[in-house]
Amino acid sequence: MKGRRIIYSAAEMDWLEANRLMVISDYHRAFREKFCRPEISALNLHSLRKRKGWKTGREGDRYKGRHRRFNQEEMAWLAANHALPISEYHAAFTASFPREDVRPKNLHALRKRMGWKTGRTGCFVKGHAPLNKGKSCPPGKGGNHPNARATQFRTGHGRSGIAVDLYKPVGTERLSKDGYREVKIHDGMPLQSRWRGVHLVEWERLNGPVPKGCALKCLDGNRKNTDPSNWEAVPRGLLPRLNGKSRRDYDHAPAELRPTIMAIAKLEHRAARAGRRREAAE
Repeated sequence: MKGRRIIYSAAEMDWLEANRLMVISDYHRAFREKFCRPEISALNLHSLRKRKGWKTGREGDRYKGRHRRFNQEEMAWLAANHALPISEYHAAFTASFPREDVRPKNLHALRKRMGWKTGRTGCFVKGHAPLNKGKSCPPGKGGNHPNARATQFRTGHGRSGIAVDLYKPVGTERLSKDGYREVKIHDGMPLQSRWRGVHLVEWERLNGPVPKGCALKCLDGNRKNTDPSNWEAVPRGLLPRLNGKSRRDYDHAPAELRPTIMAIAKLEHRAARAGRRREAAE
C-alpha cells in the first residue's frame, strides 16, 4: 500500500476516532479484526492520528495508560519478594522476567492495590543512627560548599550585628504579653524554651513538677506575684469556669469573693466529671 492513498469508510473513521486513545499495537490489532483490513499497517493508523490531530495523552511514553497484566508465575514472585525496597524490587523483577513495560511505579502501585506491607514506615525509630553519623561533608559539598561557607559563623566569632544588641543573658527577666514574669533559663534550642514563667520556676522548686493535666492559677489576681503560696495547681478543665466564660471572672472579682468562686468552680468541675464517668459506664 506504499504510495497509495488509503480510503476509510464512515464507519471505520467513526471507530478510529472513538478508539484513538488505545496503544497503537492494540489499536491496529482491534481495527484489523473488526473491519478485516489486513492491508492497513500500524504506521498507517499512526499517521492518520497525526494528520487528524487526535491526541492520545501518551506522548513520550508508549506504555503509559496500558494496564499491566502479570501471569501466575510473576504474581507469585512479586508476592514473595514484596518487602524489597522499590529499586531492588524492580531490578530483581526485570532480571527474572523480560518485562520492559514494567516500571518501579507500576510495582509500587501493585503493592498498594494488593495491600502488601513492606514493614517500612519512612520514619526514623528511636535509637536509629543516621547513615552519615560521624562523617564530614566532602570538600565543596553540603556545608563545605563555598556558598554555604560564606554565610557561616567563623571559628572563634560569636554574635555580631543586631544580635549583639538583642541578646539577653541567662537570668534576665521580662514581662510577657499576658502579664506574667518570665526568666531566661538557657541559651540553647528551641528558642521558645529559653524563657519560662517565674511563678512556674518558683512553684516547681518547692513542690516539684506541675501534675499532668494541671496548670497554675494565680490566687490573688496579681500575676506578677510569683510567691509559690499565691499559686495553686488546678485541672485545666477548671480554667474556663474562672475566666469569665461562666459569668464569673475570678481575676477581677473582689478579694472576699474569690474563695467562693473557686469553690463553686471546683464543685461544678467534679460534678461534670462524675456525670461523664457515669455516662461512659452506662
